[in-house]
Order: sequence, then C-alpha cells, then structure tokens
Amino acid sequence: MNKPLLAALSALALAGLGAVPAAAASPASPALLASPASPASPAQAAPRLKAVAVDFAGTVSLSNCSGSVVRLPGSADSDPALVLTNGHCLETGFPEPGEVITGQSSSRTFGLLDSAGTKVATLRANQVVYSTMTDTDVTLYRLTTTYAAIKSAYGINALVLNDSHPVAGSAIKVVSGYWKRIYSCNADGFVYRLKEGDWTWKDSLRYTAACNTIGGTSGSPVIDTATGKVVAVNNTGNEDGGRCTVNNPCEVDENGTVTVRQGINYAEETYQIPACFTTGNKLNLGAAGCVLPKP
Repeated sequence: MNKPLLAALSALALAGLGAVPAAAASPASPALLASPASPASPAQAAPRLKAVAVDFAGTVSLSNCSGSVVRLPGSADSDPALVLTNGHCLETGFPEPGEVITGQSSSRTFGLLDSAGTKVATLRANQVVYSTMTDTDVTLYRLTTTYAAIKSAYGINALVLNDSHPVAGSAIKVVSGYWKRIYSCNADGFVYRLKEGDWTWKDSLRYTAACNTIGGTSGSPVIDTATGKVVAVNNTGNEDGGRCTVNNPCEVDENGTVTVRQGINYAEETYQIPACFTTGNKLNLGAAGCVLPKP
C-alpha cells in the first residue's frame, strides 16, 4: 500500500497502499533500437495507435486518497454516478481479510477535478456500494448525482472502466487527484498473488519503475493510454525491501516462490467490475460472470 498511511491507524496502516493523513506534508516535489534494414513501405507498415491524451478530468481527491468518477460500459447518462478508489481508503477503516462490505450508508465528499487539476465541485456519496481488500483492493461509492448532471454542470465526463484484462507492456498513466500528479510508465507484468501483511491480492498489475507512486496516490485510476479507459486502481508498493510485510508487499508465484522488488509499485485490475453490475448501476454479485468476492 502506498506510503504514508493514516496515522490514526498506525499499527495497521498500510503505508504502501498510498493513503495519507488528512494533514499531510507537501509532496516531494530504453528506447527501442530501430532495425538497420530498409523501412517498410506504407502498405507494409503496421498502423500505430495514437495515444489518448490523459489529464485530470474526472478524477477526484479524497481526504486521504485519490479516486475517479467512473462508469461501466453499459451505464446510462441518467444513472447515479460511481466513484472508484481503494478498499483501504474506506472512511470506516480497512476491511478485514475476507470481509466484503455492500450497501453501507455514506456521506463522504470528493473534490471533482477538471482537466487542469482544478477543483470545480464537491460531490457527495450516499452509499458504499462495494468495498473489500480481499483478492482486490477496491471501494465503489454511489453519488447523489448522475453522470448527465455532472456533465451538464461542469463539462466533465466520467472515466470508463475497461471490461477486458490489461496487456503487459502497454503504456499507462496513474492519475492522482490528491497530489494532482500524473505518473507515466508501462504495465511490466502481472503477479499471481501479491501479499502484504494479512492481505492477499490476485493477478495484480506491476508497474515499471517510472511509476514511483507515493502516499496519497492510493485509489488513483490507472489509464491505458491507447484507449483512455481505466484498467486498474493504484494501491501499493514495496518501500523498504521487506518481505510480505505491511508497506512491503511481496510477489508469490504459483509454486509459492516469493520475490521482493524494493521500490516497485502495483495496482489491482478492475476489468472484473462491470460484470457485477446491472441496469441502473446496481450491484449484482450473483450475476453471470461476476467473480468479485462476496460477503
């Protein structure tokens, strides 16, 4: 979990998860070689996907974390909007291993950012739709307003959750609404199990070293620059080289072999989320194809 975490939870604080105290200090402020062979003709050249411009529009700042207003591929403009962040950013404290929270009342507020990172509105939740730190590290809030109302009032669209698995090597950006900072790197690969303290996450996304995320970046959307869609939610990193401890997650492969990568950070994939929602952005953990942990 990304450093540093809530001081009030110091004994349990997963600093690697990226949450920060409300009174946080100011933030610390190989190219591919071309072949010598003759270039391909235009007819032979493979088309290049133009990268989508990624900015702060649609991201939010929480009291101790980052997040984003998100919609599912099937969401309607009239649906109540959702905010995505980490399970460990939940205002009532970290969910226990094996715990899944649904339908919990909430009045949490979020600062909505425009493309330049300027706060343009305060959004409010009325429910924790889903929250867990088991298998993944995610909280989804339901807002008191709709996508259409946000668009009409502020000209800001929600980010779209991709419903397919991210691709190794793809260019990504981690967009922190808390720090108003964007990190650029690549998806380095995927981790069979990522273990930190008492928590274990499945099929986590590992960044290349350039995404050196810090405390407060927890909950940041991870955006594939080829599509502009959210493929993961930023959540942790190994700070000190420790082995499977709080603030020092370790990788565990199918054979139980443990690998520690000091200074490397991770995110939890979000492609599983759309299958667990139905019309009206309503959670249905019993839906066909829904694999999110259940209460």
